[in-house]
Amino acid sequence: MARACFILLLLLTVIAPGNSLAADKTKEPVEMHWSFNGIWGSFDKQSIQRGYQVYKEICASCHSLKRIAYRNLADLAFAEEEIKAIAAGNSVKDGPNEDGEMFERHGRPSDKFVSPFANDKAARAANNGALPPDLSLIVKAREGGADYIYSILTGYDIVPTDVKMAEGMNYNLYFPGRQIAMANPLSDGAVTYIDGTEASVQQMAHDVVSFLQWAAEPEMEKRKRMGIKVMLFLLIFTGLFIAAKRRVWSRLDEEDKQQ
Repeated sequence: MARACFILLLLLTVIAPGNSLAADKTKEPVEMHWSFNGIWGSFDKQSIQRGYQVYKEICASCHSLKRIAYRNLADLAFAEEEIKAIAAGNSVKDGPNEDGEMFERHGRPSDKFVSPFANDKAARAANNGALPPDLSLIVKAREGGADYIYSILTGYDIVPTDVKMAEGMNYNLYFPGRQIAMANPLSDGAVTYIDGTEASVQQMAHDVVSFLQWAAEPEMEKRKRMGIKVMLFLLIFTGLFIAAKRRVWSRLDEEDKQQ
């Protein structure tokens, strides 16, 4: 009898939490087709430009992009004058001056993207204690990469009746625990694309993730081209080495036969 009670208690301990975890289990990220995937992958410059617009108009109010300078936008086919105008539209703290004081000036192309908050404490104070992460390397920093970020941006849903939400949290199908501090940032038509593309939630999510992938690895195309060149060189070198080896050994074989 005691043994039966012990087995029953063990089953309740193992099975009950398992069911709870299954109920709270997050969905696997959506597998998307990205132009930058694979050895031959490359950036879709138009998509990245639209993604920059989404970042600037929606994401930049909370999220920094500390590792990217305004001059890097030249990689996205922005003209020099456009870059100067974008940089000058931001106020940068600089100094000290000759009087030993800090001062504000207009941004320059060489400046990094200006952060929306002066420091982490100011960021937390403006976001109910949550610290919005810097997006410079967010695609590389999260397991699942671009697919995961896209899924988060499109994964907001109505809270089920049997789910109790913590204060200030939002329901997201793809976030661990399904409760995320960031409110849904995207809605259909939230931006008006310059090229006339329809700004659906899915389109904006796709474009801003493409932009963030570029931000995390702006040298990707150059790296892939260099890798292909190196592989071609190694293949040619290997072929020449094999041909030379066969020629040398064929001569040795002929000499052995003559002896």
